[in-house]
Amino acid sequence: MSKKYSIEELAKVVCPAVITIAASKDLPKIEGFYSLPYNNQNYMIPKMKGSKKVETKIGGASGFIVSSDGYIITSSHVVSDQEASYTAVIEPTMKYPVKVISRDSLNDIAVLKIQADKLPFLNLGDSSKVKIGEQVIAVGNPLGEFYDTVSAGIVSGLSRLISAQSGPMEKSTRLKGLIQTDAAINPGNSGGPLIDMRGKVIGINTAMVSGAQNLGFAIPINYAKKDLEEVQKYGKIKRPFLGIKYIMINKEIAETNDLPVTYGALIIRERLGEEAVLPNSTAGKAGLKEFDIILEVDDEKIDEENYLSDILEKRDIGREISLKVLRKKNILNISLKLEEKK
Repeated sequence: MSKKYSIEELAKVVCPAVITIAASKDLPKIEGFYSLPYNNQNYMIPKMKGSKKVETKIGGASGFIVSSDGYIITSSHVVSDQEASYTAVIEPTMKYPVKVISRDSLNDIAVLKIQADKLPFLNLGDSSKVKIGEQVIAVGNPLGEFYDTVSAGIVSGLSRLISAQSGPMEKSTRLKGLIQTDAAINPGNSGGPLIDMRGKVIGINTAMVSGAQNLGFAIPINYAKKDLEEVQKYGKIKRPFLGIKYIMINKEIAETNDLPVTYGALIIRERLGEEAVLPNSTAGKAGLKEFDIILEVDDEKIDEENYLSDILEKRDIGREISLKVLRKKNILNISLKLEEKK
């Protein structure tokens, strides 16, 4: 068993490898504001200077270096804006442009790369061995400004399930299997590491619950280890892909929409103008249709405790799977081979 360290010792080792990820974007230049009265209130409206755009910082969060040659792990929502550019700030005088190699939105993990070498880095632990009550520290750069912020606490719970949003206009994401901690996780801490007392990363700080104290969550690092391994081997994350849009059915959804079952995945488009089943996808070639309900995969029931995405994540690309599908009043058994998500 490796040695346990004090918080002071851990901070000296961990902080140099925890970085700020700054996001910037070309936005119209603002040259002032004007007042717009409406409904007995005055609203300040920005004045735009023609079509000229300037690079503007739009956010800052955390990440951590996991190899001496510049691989970085953070949360996927930290780098979700594909039109933004990102910079890794290791020190105020050490800044590197970031290449986003992969975004795993299912598990809220991203793998980044910077062109540098001989960097300080953190070793990854085994999150399957984490115990409730063990001491941990969370490290990050809240608001992208307060560098090397360390907070201490314990593991308060395991295998938590939450729905999280990175912003008021963003779609809610379901995150599963999370580590709950009372170590303070603040805005801007997202993407930073959760560290055990042996100096190993056991999680990625991802969310806090608004209005609650001492309630933070981290993604188990074992989820990220697989992503990192695939990125280093293939240059991307390899995921099985059906090619459908769907919603999970529960009792409330079934009653509201007069559905014949209270579980399963209902194939349905999210908005007008898009396809519920991509024509050239695995699902399209197998004959799946909008309004089909997938009930089981390889005799494994799909429900709110076991999402379709959870089941597929455990299957290998190229593997043949069997779907139990309800189409109107008929039960169909459909076999298909999983393809890689492009």
